[in-house]
Amino acid sequence: MGACLGILFAGLVTAHLVATQEAWLVAPLGASAVLVFAVPSSPLSQPWSVVVGNTVSALVGIACVALIPDRIGGAAIAVALAIAVMMATRSLHPPGGATALLAVLSQAHSPAFALHPVALNSALLVIAGMAFHRLGGHHYPHRAPPPRAPRRFDAADIDEALRRHDELLDVSREDIESLLEEAETAAYRRTLGALRCGDLMARPVLQVTRSTPVAAAHQLMRKHAIKALPVTGPGQQVVGILTAWDVLEHLATRQAGRHAVVGALMSTPVATASADQPVVELARLIAEGANHHIPILDAHRRLVGILTQSDLIRALHHAVHASHSTEAS
Repeated sequence: MGACLGILFAGLVTAHLVATQEAWLVAPLGASAVLVFAVPSSPLSQPWSVVVGNTVSALVGIACVALIPDRIGGAAIAVALAIAVMMATRSLHPPGGATALLAVLSQAHSPAFALHPVALNSALLVIAGMAFHRLGGHHYPHRAPPPRAPRRFDAADIDEALRRHDELLDVSREDIESLLEEAETAAYRRTLGALRCGDLMARPVLQVTRSTPVAAAHQLMRKHAIKALPVTGPGQQVVGILTAWDVLEHLATRQAGRHAVVGALMSTPVATASADQPVVELARLIAEGANHHIPILDAHRRLVGILTQSDLIRALHHAVHASHSTEAS
């Protein structure tokens, strides 16, 4: 439907704007429509690639008509040069090869051919694509979703992998990042199954208030061999978290008169989760080390437990062991 409306829009508007009856539409626009409407997330389908790729390819074809008398030889060289020029201008668009070929076969001599119908057709098709995808609730030009959590790799790692791959992939680096994140989430989901935070959390959970002396909090941590204490306010609402690192920093200053209470040292805001939330949603966040301790809340946002990195590792160990046992049997 999108391709139908896009070609119809480009044809009708071009016919209205241009008085001549010739070349309202160029054939490569059909291939451009396939990319714009069927695979709009492809780097080859983006507006710059569609408009610039088709236009520079048309100019290459026109130049070959003027400089190369042999039509077959000119066609071959035009397609090759069009690819090179599109890659140089970061506008690689497969229909551009057909546009260069069309310019040679139709013996287009005037540079105006590149503006009308090629550039005009391409721009109108892109406008139609933007409107159509917006109505469908999609982004065009394509925008990859932002990273949702810390990862074991960054953009530079993906660039290095792509460089070593040494082949052009019809997918953007941002989409590769998103796919890797989704694959990690799927792996966690397969391993952890239907486990909820409430199934793994430690309870009852030790806690302090804003007014608790730092010395008392430190003594509590040492006595129970824990590395973090949720800080609660009225109604068991979590207002922050105090970590062993916060306490060590305080002790290192040797200024007992300053930061004497937990409220002055605690970290805020604090990441929390609900007891019925799937563990898989927190697995990457905890595993990457951004949060080693996550307070768990009930339906009324009251503190009911805490989930630690050790709890997650223990759950993963049991899940993997159970999986291996099942495969062996």
